[in-house]
Amino acid sequence: MINKKLVVKHCGMVILFSSLSYLSFGQISPLAISSGVNNNAEAAKKADPKGGFKNLFESSGSSSTKSATLKGVSMEHLNPQALSFVQDYMERYSDDLKELQAWGKPYFDMMDDILTQNNIPKQLKYLAVIESNLKSSAVSWVGAVGPWQFMPGTATTMGLRVGRGVDERRDYLKSTKAASKYLNYLYNIYEDWLLVVAAYNCGPGRVNSAIAKAGSSDFWKLQYHLPTESRNHVKKFIATHYIMEGEGGITTVSKQQALAMMVTVKDEVTHKDVKVQTISGRYNSKAIVKHLEMTLEEFSSLNPSMDKVLASNATYQLKLPLEKMDLFLSKKNEMLNESIQMLINPEYRN
Repeated sequence: MINKKLVVKHCGMVILFSSLSYLSFGQISPLAISSGVNNNAEAAKKADPKGGFKNLFESSGSSSTKSATLKGVSMEHLNPQALSFVQDYMERYSDDLKELQAWGKPYFDMMDDILTQNNIPKQLKYLAVIESNLKSSAVSWVGAVGPWQFMPGTATTMGLRVGRGVDERRDYLKSTKAASKYLNYLYNIYEDWLLVVAAYNCGPGRVNSAIAKAGSSDFWKLQYHLPTESRNHVKKFIATHYIMEGEGGITTVSKQQALAMMVTVKDEVTHKDVKVQTISGRYNSKAIVKHLEMTLEEFSSLNPSMDKVLASNATYQLKLPLEKMDLFLSKKNEMLNESIQMLINPEYRN
């Protein structure tokens, strides 16, 4: 069990998610990975994505946390060494994180797609929660920017443009692709996602030093040889994972399943048969019609006031003809990302 006295107290959610961490030292220099990503790409793809979580979950035969629940979340199968921290964290932050989970769903869906394509567990999207509160506008005191809190050197090494005129660290789609490259690089070193989370925060050098001092690559044995911030970074990740998902990962439905579950109705204004999908997030009608090859007038006749409703952080019942809904589900990540760029920069062109 983790001694509760070791839990770092925070004044509030702003401090909790502000990434005032060792990130400035945690990300590696461009020279350090110039060849590692390419040389080890195939090895990463062959790795079992869940294998690295082996010391996050208990074996199914253990009953030490059997049937335990907190705020409606089952604690069964959670590693007992994480239980105390997770319980404390949930007591203070579960309501805020549940609210984030609701408005963040479209961004999480985007990240799920990209992480899965790169053979990375979808749970790693919660790194963006503990780094930035899932905000593209987040800037740390050391100059880390965007939802994944990249420093400039690591960002450019991962293929992002960083300069006065453009900073792709703020781009959800591009920064998540860059984060996938960096996460796979770290996984190639440690083959354990908890150590990857630690290294993302404090850098491979400090993690390697902790492994040498502890004589073990088990996070729970080496944790006290890590900086306090990095040790708790891993536990924040575990706690956030459990608050969001309970016992383990959830599966995002496929495009075909989503279409099958949608209701078909006759639109009262146009009298056309349409599919209805509940959406949230800052989608912009101009970005949507561009990808759907519809006119703004045609789209707005089915979806009046969509931009205004979504700007208030509400959900919206999107209505589209069947063939356009199929295209929307295929292109929703690109649409959402472009919508956000339009919001951040009114002069955005793609």
